[in-house]
Amino acid sequence: MAFFDLPLDALQTYRPALEIPDDFDTFWSDTLEDARQYNLNVQFVLVDYGLRLVEIYDVTFAGYGGQSVKGWLILPKERAGHLPCVVEYQGYGGGRGFGFEHLFFASAGYAHFVMDTRGQGSAWR
Repeated sequence: MAFFDLPLDALQTYRPALEIPDDFDTFWSDTLEDARQYNLNVQFVLVDYGLRLVEIYDVTFAGYGGQSVKGWLILPKERAGHLPCVVEYQGYGGGRGFGFEHLFFASAGYAHFVMDTRGQGSAWR
């Protein structure tokens, strides 16, 4: 099953229609300045699922306003150097589930970060 709706050449040249509000730059400048006031307080806790080919970390970091955001970082156990990373943002339609439910990308040699929406999910179901 494809993970995209357009052929590769169309994806490479695709540009969506944009409507940028008048206060766009001011909003993001102020928001980023506010964010700099918070320490990320990143925590990585290795979770032992008994899997031999991947490592799964329960990740917590401070998001907007210092609120905790949870995620899974799934890595191939055998790796050398930096890895490309697939970031999967769950949105409001669900949570991150269990770490072992997200093995595809790590099994293919990628780092995979699956994160909940700030203030949503966070539990292991």
